[in-house]
Amino acid sequence: MPRRVVVTGMGAITPIGNDVTHTWEALKAGESGIARITQFDPSDLATQFAGEVKGFDPNARFGRKEARRMDRVTQFAMEICSQAVTDSRLLENGNDRDRVGVVVSSAVGGISTLLSQHDVLKSSGPRRISPFFIPMMLVDTPSAQVAIEYGLRGPNMSIVTACATGTNAIGEAFEMIARGAADAMLAGGCEAGLHPITIAGFNVMGALSTHNEDPAGACRPFDANRDGFVVGEGGAVLVIEELEHALARGATIHAEIVGYGTSVDANHMAAPVETGDGARLAMRNALDRAQLPSESVDYVNAHGTSTRINDPIETRAIKDLMGEHAYNIAVTSSKSMTGHLLGGAGALEALICVKVLEDGIIPPTINYETPDPDCDLDYVPNQARQAEVRVAMSNSFGFGGHNACLTLCRYE
Repeated sequence: MPRRVVVTGMGAITPIGNDVTHTWEALKAGESGIARITQFDPSDLATQFAGEVKGFDPNARFGRKEARRMDRVTQFAMEICSQAVTDSRLLENGNDRDRVGVVVSSAVGGISTLLSQHDVLKSSGPRRISPFFIPMMLVDTPSAQVAIEYGLRGPNMSIVTACATGTNAIGEAFEMIARGAADAMLAGGCEAGLHPITIAGFNVMGALSTHNEDPAGACRPFDANRDGFVVGEGGAVLVIEELEHALARGATIHAEIVGYGTSVDANHMAAPVETGDGARLAMRNALDRAQLPSESVDYVNAHGTSTRINDPIETRAIKDLMGEHAYNIAVTSSKSMTGHLLGGAGALEALICVKVLEDGIIPPTINYETPDPDCDLDYVPNQARQAEVRVAMSNSFGFGGHNACLTLCRYE
């Protein structure tokens, strides 16, 4: 029998808060963290706004010398994991660190380091490249650095599936614990990919909103007037743990992970298959792994990117899987407030599901004003809602056709 897996710790840095408490309060209040970009001058870009992390000082957190040796994505990962470890109290009582692993992932890794060092190469020559360049830009550096910090010798890797990365990271960590490969894992994703080239790249694909006159209102998932997604940065990490291990050490249990499903569209690098079959398959697999019927689902944290293509396809996939029950489910997109954290998105959205299960409050989908006939579910528009939620699902879909879904339950 697979072992049961529970959530015992959480950490987050997001455009609306630099920890779980502030992020959760902002989500419930429907606050947007999207504004004009301040990290560089965006004037030449078609999209000049993003969901930036605010007030995070890596020099104060790590010291100037150490901060310079870490890309921003690793700085985020270290702070987020510190919060999660503290919340879980996992390492306080001599737990076997050979049985604790890390899967903290990113879609683009240290892309800012890569680009800045390329500039150094062009301007000053190869001998001026930083000796820390290679480890700073690798996608697996966050997981490795966290393991070094805490002496965690269990399974350690980074999983890259574009915008499904954070969900796949938690899902694969869940399966490692379930099959007995580890007793506990730090699992999630983070991203620090705000750079003119990434914004420009998404712009030429026609993927981003260009509502420069109203950044806070630009991300409007499922609304008829949506015009693209908004890039964000930050991420989240969960400490997940085998149930008996958690109970034996008196851990606080926030929720239980009961299912994980993943699939690929095998259709197109940048567009989901129009039928939604790949998304539906991942959701179906997550429910089957949980041994739960679709009628048990109370809440779905949707991928909900605010693009013309994604939102109706995801809506269709939910309806095809859930049937008439789809109209009884609350479906929200937290990206309306945070923007799209890319490789960190799924991890944050899994954390939101945990908080919904714990607190019985569903944060809204903000900026929802004009219904779209092709998006006709209950998107909890603009105001948070109290609700009895026992089963939640979190969806993530990424370029390459990657689909991932988690099923979480209230722990009882």
